[in-house]
Amino acid sequence: MEEKTHTIEFSEKVFKLGLAIIAVTALFLIGQMIYQFKSLPQNAPHEITVSGEGKALVKPDIATISFGANTQGLKSQEVVNRNNDIMNAVIKSIKESGVEDKDIKTTFYNLTPIYDYTPRGGREFKGYSLDQQISVKIRNFDKISEILDKAAANGANTIGDLQFTVDDMEKIRAEARTEAIKNAKEKAMSLIGPAGLTIERVVSITEGHGIQPPQPFYGQAEAFSKDAASIAPQIQPGQMEVVSNVTLTYRVR
Repeated sequence: MEEKTHTIEFSEKVFKLGLAIIAVTALFLIGQMIYQFKSLPQNAPHEITVSGEGKALVKPDIATISFGANTQGLKSQEVVNRNNDIMNAVIKSIKESGVEDKDIKTTFYNLTPIYDYTPRGGREFKGYSLDQQISVKIRNFDKISEILDKAAANGANTIGDLQFTVDDMEKIRAEARTEAIKNAKEKAMSLIGPAGLTIERVVSITEGHGIQPPQPFYGQAEAFSKDAASIAPQIQPGQMEVVSNVTLTYRVR
């Protein structure tokens, strides 16, 4: 009986010792956490994000337009020869209007067979069809009407996709970007000034941009060529608007 009493007392002492060790360890860890928290800077850095927009207006200096011809026939070689004759005449007339070789590019050339399909699901060969298209850059806008009219007179039966742009687009984008960054900086200063904060540095910059192409104005004018087969349109290129949007993230205190 006495031996059992000693065993119980020993177990209680071990249990109490374990609780004491756990309590001391917990107090130590809590003390460490408090110390680390107090060691943190009282003015920890924060971040703000602002966006800005910049625009640059520019008058286009290049017009691009496509010309094409479609020819059909029973023999492929005849179709090819006839189409090439038309396009060679079109290209020659374009060059005569001052367009250089570097500004003329073939963009599409497709020769396909033509079939008629019967009600019973069969098909009957009818010949060949050739579509050929070129893209032309026009740097002298005074020649646009002349080029359009001569191309049509020489057999081009598809004319379209007239667009205006600038040769050095990156320069215009840079102008819009500079304006956008300036706008974003002004927004940042208007926010942090009243709040009593100061800028440390820029953390990140992101950019997006867009282009609002000009809408060409079409009017009527006399054709430049005496032998022209149609009345050529007079076209005003207008202005392009290049927009840059930037987002700046600042670290502030």
